[in-house]
Amino acid sequence: MRRVSSRLAQAGLSALFVLLIAAHVGGLINIAPMQRAEAWLYDAWLKRTAPSGRDDRVAILDIDEASLKSVGRWPWSRDTMATLVGQLFDHYGVAAVGFDVVFAEPDTSSGLDMLKRLAQRDLAGSRDFQAALKQLAPRLDYDARFASTLAERPVSLGYYFLPAGYGDARTGMLPPPSLPASAFDPLQPGLPPPTGYGANLAGFQRAAQGGGFFNMQADADGTAREMSLVTPFDAGYYLALSASTLRVAFGGDPVTAGVEQRSLLGRQYRTPWVEVGGIRVPLSADGTVHVPYRAGSPFPYISAAQVLAGKVPPAQLENRIVLVGSTAPGLADLRVTPFSNAFPGVEIHAHLIAGMLDGTTRSTPPWSNDVRLLGVLLLGALLTGVLLRFGPIVGLGASIAMLALLLAAYAAAWSRFWVVPMAAPMFTVFGLYALNTAYGFFAATRSKRQITKLFGQYVPPELADEMSRDPAHYTMEGQSREMTVLFSDIRGFTNFSEKLQPAELSEVLNAYLSTMTRIVQQHQGTIDKYIGDAIMAFWNAPVDLNDHATRAVQTALDMQAALAQLNVEFSARGWPEVKIGVGVNTGRMSVGNMGSEFRMAYTVMGDAVNLGSRLEGITKQYGVGILATQTTVDADPVHAFMKIDDVRVKGKETPVAIYAPLGPKGGLADSLRQDAAEFETAFAAYQGQDWDGAEAALRDLNTRAPRTLYDIYLERIAHFRAVPPPADWDGVFVYTTK
Repeated sequence: MRRVSSRLAQAGLSALFVLLIAAHVGGLINIAPMQRAEAWLYDAWLKRTAPSGRDDRVAILDIDEASLKSVGRWPWSRDTMATLVGQLFDHYGVAAVGFDVVFAEPDTSSGLDMLKRLAQRDLAGSRDFQAALKQLAPRLDYDARFASTLAERPVSLGYYFLPAGYGDARTGMLPPPSLPASAFDPLQPGLPPPTGYGANLAGFQRAAQGGGFFNMQADADGTAREMSLVTPFDAGYYLALSASTLRVAFGGDPVTAGVEQRSLLGRQYRTPWVEVGGIRVPLSADGTVHVPYRAGSPFPYISAAQVLAGKVPPAQLENRIVLVGSTAPGLADLRVTPFSNAFPGVEIHAHLIAGMLDGTTRSTPPWSNDVRLLGVLLLGALLTGVLLRFGPIVGLGASIAMLALLLAAYAAAWSRFWVVPMAAPMFTVFGLYALNTAYGFFAATRSKRQITKLFGQYVPPELADEMSRDPAHYTMEGQSREMTVLFSDIRGFTNFSEKLQPAELSEVLNAYLSTMTRIVQQHQGTIDKYIGDAIMAFWNAPVDLNDHATRAVQTALDMQAALAQLNVEFSARGWPEVKIGVGVNTGRMSVGNMGSEFRMAYTVMGDAVNLGSRLEGITKQYGVGILATQTTVDADPVHAFMKIDDVRVKGKETPVAIYAPLGPKGGLADSLRQDAAEFETAFAAYQGQDWDGAEAALRDLNTRAPRTLYDIYLERIAHFRAVPPPADWDGVFVYTTK
């Protein structure tokens, strides 16, 4: 019953754990360690599978520290920027340019505004000044020159959105939305929408062929793994800088978008997508894609100062998509990525462009949550069943197989450019195995403590330790079984105790009981109780012992042998000699925790127990140290016995054959074996009422080795000669006292 209860508790704990994981998958609760595990798995897989090598399609024009030293502090004049853009297209023949910077303020560095104010006040006093100013104005209007340079060239300017909660400021001018608000109906990727923006001057944005936001998206741990390609704002959807730059590189054709609908297991799933330059890119439900990072440094960083000076070999830039950004201290937009803790933000756009060109951007499919929820429930139920039925060893094999299956599924999804979160099912497998193993350990430890607590006072420590390895096999509940019981008692204890002071009596008893108890436990006996100076012990409970009768008989022999040495020690201290009687009986007994609501004890009961007690009481009648019954003799093939008598003890009508154990059969002395055979012959003559034959044999035995046993039978023979037994006498001696 206790085992079933423990199993139910273990199953309930496992079910609760699985339901908690399922609640996390369903979005009802958030388990932070699982999110970290998901991120770790993704990063590890990304690093393992990321391609390496140079990419000749994208280059990064770096406003680096050397450029700032050469050109001057940032921001540079629009005249310089116009020269830079012109150099890129006219001299190097780049395919497109994307700016990871914002041109939000007008450039007044040429002094044109001051000259215009002077002309308006006519402070120059000359028409020549007016004419010269009119001629110089186009050259000094750096903003107009920059806008003119941007016009009709495949350039995408960058801007940023303000997420909800960061204010609603709107500066500069946004490009027209690339998609209508209904582009992804009925889905609405990108919600909640931003509330403001910081964009470029209107003249620049009107001149440029495109514009895209460069907002970075970081996970809870601050790592940029995903990037939004579309964001809703006001009346439409806007493109990210990477997608906008790719669009202008392919001629600036309009962007298209939609929703792909598929049916799986009776459920409808919708996947949003956007098509840029003829390249269709599947999106996650929130409008993001996983950045397809490449290993190493695939994209060349080229100093802007070198481009301005015309010192870059044309082959390094020709027909490439160029992203303009900065790595200079104080200007650098550094991000945390799976590959680095200081990763230039501009390069993330480069990886996105390369991924879209290769078709290697990854998205999370809409069915991923349902799949992992199903995985959590199915694997959780299956592993729980395996652990409960087969234990931790088979459970470990099943757990490894399940983890291998999940990793294979993760790899298969990855090869399809899907990112299907697998941490929850893996966490379920890991957690369930750890939970059940820990539960089993603590339950086993608790059972061991219970076994030690329950049986430690009855059985030797090493036996209690053995029992604790399989506690479910042992119980204190009442049961009936074949057992052997032993009773020992000090003869004449009342007279014995009167010769000693209380302190000395205590020492004697402690020494005696300790010695005898040690012998019982050496033979794996269970101490039932001490009754004053008496010891009660039994075998074959709680531990199964097939040779329980043999062990009990050997215990009795060893107790008598140990008593001789003990008496030597007692004599040296002036204490009286101790003599004991031992009774051993084998039979069906009831064993278990018995008693009352006030006190319980693990003990044995039954007629067989009472008979063992009676035997101990009559050992002194025959002058022998040990008496055993016929059932014990039949169950003990190891020892030799001499039959002593057939008796009816008080309270029983059925006669009982009683024997005295002589010792192990293999080491028995010939003289002892001969005496036993002669006595049994004499006893047979006695029961056959051959008084002369029995008396002659007994006197012969008494002459060689006088014993109380022989004298008892000589007295019985003398009595029966004087008073013959009745005609129906069966040779059984009847005891009328206990």
